[in-house]
Amino acid sequence: MVYGNGFTIQTRGFSDIKNITKEVQNIVDKSEIKNGLVNVFAIGSTASISTIEYEPALVEDMREQLDSLVPQDLKSRHSQTWGDDNGFSHIRATFMGPGITAPLVEGSVLLGTWQQIVVIDHDNRPRSRKVFIQVMGE
Repeated sequence: MVYGNGFTIQTRGFSDIKNITKEVQNIVDKSEIKNGLVNVFAIGSTASISTIEYEPALVEDMREQLDSLVPQDLKSRHSQTWGDDNGFSHIRATFMGPGITAPLVEGSVLLGTWQQIVVIDHDNRPRSRKVFIQVMGE
């Protein structure tokens, strides 16, 4: 069986990190699938899905490291071509990837004790981010 559904979340941009674990689990619950896989996918080329221990200090550490790896003031051909100054956000999103797949065991997404699923909006402005969840299994 395959079940898909999505949701929209408001973000601030500039690698804003939002915990979406509850939203993902809610969709899994609606699917009524108990064992299989859960794919979580950010729709758009300037957002990522990952896992993290979602606590304020680590969230800020992560944002700081993203700024260090791919600075917001990066001069990019994309920004020069389109004039939107968000080339850095596309590069960050590409490095991190648009989605993850997690095991589904007895109706729950299998995560570690301190592991949460997050969407990271790398763009240079607030956005309404669409996230799609596909649950596969039995």
